[in-house]
Amino acid sequence: MATVRATPQSVDQYIASFSPEVQAILEKIRLTIRNAAPDAQETISYNIPTFTLKGILVHFAAFKKHIGFFPPVRGDARLEKAASIYAGEKGNLRFPLDQPIPYGLIERLVKLRVKQNLLKARASRKG
Repeated sequence: MATVRATPQSVDQYIASFSPEVQAILEKIRLTIRNAAPDAQETISYNIPTFTLKGILVHFAAFKKHIGFFPPVRGDARLEKAASIYAGEKGNLRFPLDQPIPYGLIERLVKLRVKQNLLKARASRKG
């Protein structure tokens, strides 16, 4: 990321603060998330783009050499394995900017998170 950034008030503002090349990647990630979770709400949390649906769905952020994608993958062994090559030290994903961004993987991750959040919300209503 650049040295000092003003706190973004919207996802549009966040994305606009990057170079055109990174903006294009961030917009495509945003669109991928929207398509995978059409009912999710977009907001800024922790000063980064966040999608919510019955709780936090996913966050993403641009850094100097990668795109960060949070939270870590849990609950689907095949998906965990597919994402493992991108896992950082805390399990959060890092997609290097000098390699193709795995938009298909992002879509699968978001769909898993939607399913998990909806199941969790349903379970908490019953309990």
